[in-house]
Amino acid sequence: MDILNDILHTLDLKGALYFRTDFSGQWAVTVPTLGQAARFHLVVQGRCHVDVANGAAVDLETGDLILIPRGQSHVLADRAGRDAPELEEVLQAAGYSGDGVLVAGEGDDSASTQLICGHFTFRQGADHPLLRALPDSLVTSATVRAGEPWLDDMLRFITRKMFSGQVGSHASVIRLSEIVFIELLRVGLDNAPGLKGLANAFQDPQVGKALTRIHADPAHAWTVDSLASDVGMSRSRFAERFRDLVGHGPMSYLADWRLQKALALLDQSRGSVQEIAGQIGYQSPAAFTRAFTVKFGASPSDYRRNHL
Repeated sequence: MDILNDILHTLDLKGALYFRTDFSGQWAVTVPTLGQAARFHLVVQGRCHVDVANGAAVDLETGDLILIPRGQSHVLADRAGRDAPELEEVLQAAGYSGDGVLVAGEGDDSASTQLICGHFTFRQGADHPLLRALPDSLVTSATVRAGEPWLDDMLRFITRKMFSGQVGSHASVIRLSEIVFIELLRVGLDNAPGLKGLANAFQDPQVGKALTRIHADPAHAWTVDSLASDVGMSRSRFAERFRDLVGHGPMSYLADWRLQKALALLDQSRGSVQEIAGQIGYQSPAAFTRAFTVKFGASPSDYRRNHL
């Protein structure tokens, strides 16, 4: 089973695009906070300086892509230290209507910075150790892309589509961007220190097998003993190794994942709360309701009512 695919599908990964930009001369913009989202900026031409709200800074060259998880505010500019107006102010000053290219600044067109900007969203309440382990920013350089032909091809294709102006190109790019996000995570699992533990967990012969069992059948009456026995480890050694790699004990991980499955079922199915409780492994609807309410601050019925 592809665990990563199951995680992103359950958390309801969706891609969206803002626009294509053409910034020249002296320019800067503050991109506001956006909850439950991961923003990205792909440098098609020129260079770009990025300051993230936590104080991190990075300079991007042509071909580089930055992913900023958790919807943090950040500044894009031609160089560090620029006064950066809010994005809405830049949009209004440029007279941007939502179509075409956002143009800002004055200068040599051949030396302008062209970006493709967008974001990925997740369901409200979406949570997983994978999302929590993402760094404050994840940069995929042109050099890294050269060693990842599939990712490089996707980014090149997105660029061509965005600059083609063809009917339907916007919808195609949105769908392709979701694939790019998966590829960025895959590359990040190998290269980002914060994701190394999860990469090791997915690939570990015992813990990876246990995760596959949980994701394939979260409603099963798993116990630490049964999972340990299934992967051929002692109970104590398995629990310790699982926690070391995943950051949570097996039963804590299972309980949280069942509730994420519940969110998806409440959004996507018409099943009753009692039916959904059974589908994710709760014998008692009351116990499910209590656990759900503690986790999300609303009962399953209230959550569904508020998200119709």
